[in-house]
Parts: sequence; structure tokens; C-alpha cells
Amino acid sequence: MNSKKVLAIIPARSGSKGLPGKNIKLLGEKPLIGWTIDAATKAKCINDVIVSTDCPEIARVSKKYGAGVPFLRPKNLASDTASTVDTVLHSITTINVNYDVIILLQPTSPFRTADDIDRAFSVYSKSGASSVVSICEVDKNPFLSFWKKEDNTLEAVLNIDNQYFRRQDLVPAYSLNGAIYIVDTKKLLSEKKFLYEDSSSYIMEKKSSIDIDDEIDFKFAQFIIGDK
Repeated sequence: MNSKKVLAIIPARSGSKGLPGKNIKLLGEKPLIGWTIDAATKAKCINDVIVSTDCPEIARVSKKYGAGVPFLRPKNLASDTASTVDTVLHSITTINVNYDVIILLQPTSPFRTADDIDRAFSVYSKSGASSVVSICEVDKNPFLSFWKKEDNTLEAVLNIDNQYFRRQDLVPAYSLNGAIYIVDTKKLLSEKKFLYEDSSSYIMEKKSSIDIDDEIDFKFAQFIIGDK
């Protein structure tokens, strides 16, 4: 039984240059943000779910799918330059309710499930880490990456003795997939970040890690669910 009080925050501003209106754009039978709200409300580790948005329509849709929308985000936190951490900190201080743990769930990760959230929280609980972040294996290993110099010659990003190796022999590399961030509330409030030296990780599959930023990403998500 989880003894900690956990708040899930879903940030969903109205402006999106890559895909206008994406947060409430229909993916299958429900809007994009509905997928994340559904996962959050079904996760056993979460006590409350809120959406931080500047848009009344996103607020209306979010409430319809079961999330709380206790405020509308101020415009200065809904611009392209506003950081996610500032948005989350604003949510915590505005609702003025004490939670032990914050879970950030971005609405652009529709295939992250309630089970993913609960498994990631289990990692957090057992590890004693300041935070847990979701990751997935990268398609292009950094050992195969290069800097292009001004004269167009290449310099390896990572120095290795033998560059003529088989890709399958490389040690797997991972990147943040943006789907799940679990962090101790006091740590977040004091240090204003999600990643720490003792942060742990939860690995997700490639399909579950799809992050929708533009029209191509959205069409690929439609393909995954067989939506035409």
C-alpha cells in the first residue's frame, strides 16, 4: 500500500507551432490529452490528477475525461519560452495542498499506460532516489554520431579505438522519452529540476515512448492504433 500522497500534473498549453491544437486533436476515439488523463486516473499510485492549461477548451475537455482543472495557467507560463519545471512549480504553489510526490505526465505521450506509471513508481519507492525518469533505447547509438567541423570533416562524438564494429555489438544507449517524471516534492521545490545525481530510470518500449510533436508524429500514432 502506498503511504505517500501523490499528485499527477499534466501540462497542456494552447499554443503549438508543430501541430496546432494537438492536445485536444482526436487520436482514435478520444483527444490526445484524454489518453494521458485515462492512464493517470487508472494508475493505482496516484491520488489526484490535475491539468495545467491556459485554454478554456482544453480545460473543458480535461474535466470531461476526469482530470481536475483548479486554475487556468497565466499567459507568461504558456509561451514557447516557459519551462515545464516553472509550470509544475506554479501548479504546486497555486493549489496549496501538500503532496509527497509529484508525477509529471506530458500529454504528448499517449501510449504510456497506467501500468507504466505504477511500475515507474515502484522503481521510485524501492530505489529511494530523488526522482525516476522514463527512458527508451535510442535508435542511433552515440558511438555512431559525429560532429561536423567547419571544413566538413568529421569528429567522433565519443572517442573509440575501433570505429569499424558491428552495431549489434554496441552497449545500448538510452534517452529520456518525456513520458514519466516522478520526483520528491520537497526536492523539486528546493532545486527546481527533475534530474539529480541519484535519479533512477524506468525503461519503456519504443512504441510506448512515441512523443507527438508534429503532424508526422501524429500520423504515426494514428498508424499504430490503426486509425485512418
